[in-house]
Amino acid sequence: MSADAGVPADDGRLFPARPLIGVSIAVIRDGRVLLAQRANEPMRGVWTLPGGLVEAGERLAEAALRELEEEVGSCAEVVGASLTPTEILLRDEDDRLRHHYVIHPHAARWRAVEPAPGPEALAVRWARLDEVEGLATTPGLIDTLREAFARVSPSGEETA
Repeated sequence: MSADAGVPADDGRLFPARPLIGVSIAVIRDGRVLLAQRANEPMRGVWTLPGGLVEAGERLAEAALRELEEEVGSCAEVVGASLTPTEILLRDEDDRLRHHYVIHPHAARWRAVEPAPGPEALAVRWARLDEVEGLATTPGLIDTLREAFARVSPSGEETA
């Protein structure tokens, strides 16, 4: 195992040769978004959207729904195309690129199964946008959430 808990040293996540493609999913229900508190490094303990890496042959939306189910056990329906991507670049003390992810977030409506923490989430919660602004979150999360809330109305329906 690497210094990043739960990540094997040879899986290409540490000091990558190229960016890794990931997905996340902003599941909205009754004017709140589903957040998961990261259990693994990098950024252990911060709040973010459920998500993870895309597998070979998997479409982005399919990966987002799979990651939602694996991480917190919930089911949702993706609304439209993916949102604006977010780049995560983290460097070590010698300014070497330690992590580089390009995350493709998706807006979704919650459909079934109350979320619960799994091996990748210390905790889960439903939060209003104004509540998220006071939390420690992954980079760019608030902008992604604003875009997701604009895509899905407070009632959970898709907007134009």
